[in-house]
Amino acid sequence: MPRPSRPRRICKEPAYDRFLPEGIACGEQVALTLDEYEVLRLIDLDALTHEQCAQQMDISRTTVTEIYEAARRKVADSLVNGKPLMIAGGHYRLCDGSARRYCRKSCKRAEGAQALRACHQKGAHEMRIAVTYEDGEVFQHFGHTEQFKLYDTENGRVVNEQVVSTNGQGHGALAGFLSAAGVDAVICGGIGGGAQAALNEAGVALYGGVSGSADDAVRAYLAGNLAFDANARCDHHEHEHEHSCGEGHCGEHRQGCHGNESR
Repeated sequence: MPRPSRPRRICKEPAYDRFLPEGIACGEQVALTLDEYEVLRLIDLDALTHEQCAQQMDISRTTVTEIYEAARRKVADSLVNGKPLMIAGGHYRLCDGSARRYCRKSCKRAEGAQALRACHQKGAHEMRIAVTYEDGEVFQHFGHTEQFKLYDTENGRVVNEQVVSTNGQGHGALAGFLSAAGVDAVICGGIGGGAQAALNEAGVALYGGVSGSADDAVRAYLAGNLAFDANARCDHHEHEHEHSCGEGHCGEHRQGCHGNESR
């Protein structure tokens, strides 16, 4: 009797589980399993080797190679033949924290947006805080921030820090960027209404209207005395076309994006 296969360990379920070609879809849908998705994420996005991927997923390198080849064929079938791609099912288990030593290594190997997607499995007293960041300060316009500083905390103290690039993403798109990073709360200056709604939809707590040192802001948050303004807005975002901030206004006059003063 064959030995049952080991469930593949994955960091978390994907934020997006359905992709449809624009126009008319051709043929039946392609089903990509979650373990196949995880192998593609780790190898093609986070640039892990097959051996490193095997360690993180708690399976053999040979199994990783088999999964990887099957997953790439499915994605190619979807792209070339215009078939809907669905991500669901598979033989897997969610990470219980036992792979953190491998996840932290992949964070150090990856750069920019890749680092955001490295595994972060939280315990009962852990959270990840993101701060809009520039030269050590809280950057004052959420939608135009080029970097976030991420703080991993346990039991009210910072245990890990990293600065990551947004790679040009802005406004509402940053909510998905932060959600994929496992961020629980974001600290920023001014922020538009659309981005606020996107963060709320993604389940990321918002603390706007904050200025000064990013490190000091996180320490104040952990101490329970962060001064923030829940209604802080970038005035430009109240216009009909939210993207007008990218047309030389907020970039030229960053102080105009503070919204209300913190209190």
